[in-house]
Amino acid sequence: MPNSDSQNHSFPVSWEELHRDTKALAWRLAELPAFTSIVAITRGGLVPAAIVARELGVRLVDTVCIASYNDRTQGEAEVMKSVSGDGTGVLVVDDLVDTGVTARLVRKMLPKAHLATVYAKPAGRPEVDTFVTMVSQSTWIIFPWDVGDPVKPAG
Repeated sequence: MPNSDSQNHSFPVSWEELHRDTKALAWRLAELPAFTSIVAITRGGLVPAAIVARELGVRLVDTVCIASYNDRTQGEAEVMKSVSGDGTGVLVVDDLVDTGVTARLVRKMLPKAHLATVYAKPAGRPEVDTFVTMVSQSTWIIFPWDVGDPVKPAG
């Protein structure tokens, strides 16, 4: 289980880099049969899912809400919101697959869905169908929405 001690490298990603990498993900996904809907894994998958939805012309977008991280520490995954169905025609989008815990939960919910992430780490890589960039397991990606203090700290 990753924690702040095992995360040795910080890798900041800018809005421009995230947009470029997510469009590259969409280009890969465009070669597959069309998806009828997209499910974003919140919170990290919201921005990539919006970009992919635009690029692929998909207008039906839903969310699966799973909480598993507190800052840089991964804990027990908590499903806060699920979706129905078996995943037929569904593209699930997230920013990153790290250990694969979240992806495995979503795969159980939507076994026929196609799981895609912008970034992948080796431990979680087998859990996703499509990704763009592999990073080392010891890399902590700092997404643009994680820069600075939140307006209202989690309580």
